[in-house]
Amino acid sequence: MTSSAPRPRIRMTGAQRREQLLDIGRELFGQKGFEATSIEEIAAHADVSKPVVYEHFGGKDGLYAVVVDRELQLVLDRFTSALAAPGHPRQLLERAALVLLDYIEEDTAGFRVLTRDAPVTTGGGTFSSLIGEVARKVEHILADQFDARGYDPLLAELYSQALVGMVALVGQWWLDNRSLDKHAVAAHLVNLSYNGLAHLDPHPNLIDRAVRPTG
Repeated sequence: MTSSAPRPRIRMTGAQRREQLLDIGRELFGQKGFEATSIEEIAAHADVSKPVVYEHFGGKDGLYAVVVDRELQLVLDRFTSALAAPGHPRQLLERAALVLLDYIEEDTAGFRVLTRDAPVTTGGGTFSSLIGEVARKVEHILADQFDARGYDPLLAELYSQALVGMVALVGQWWLDNRSLDKHAVAAHLVNLSYNGLAHLDPHPNLIDRAVRPTG
């Protein structure tokens, strides 16, 4: 009868341990959210003691902040690369939609981190931060198109927030509802956004708005 020997602990450099803790934190925060994930659980998955986690990140909040910053930068880098190459406005919209859908498909845990609960100490939602950053990258594209078509380029900020928000919210829906593949989802998003933009009324009004008499 053989006795099971204790599993030897894998020795890592400080940089390797930090990356390991980031990967574990990303997975657990994505699965359970910030509040439901404990330092004890993170340490157990890494096969280290709690002080090791504190040594690298100062606590759960610190680990979460680094995980979120890394995910935000990853997505923004993808958007920057996709929108940097020249192309027709419709092509740029297609690229933007597919960047987010690719990210959801390939890095699901990271996307869940950005869309799940965030600690109050962050001072804002990480998902709304992502939408805002991406919208700023789209804004200059819309501003150029608005100016060329005789629309007020100052409205590009409003429209970029609307477009990016639409894609992001559909992405959240698609995460759990895969009735369509990502290319079909992207095509429908571009159909709505581009065909709508192609026929913009430069001076829209609400049809139910009461007309007030002047004078």
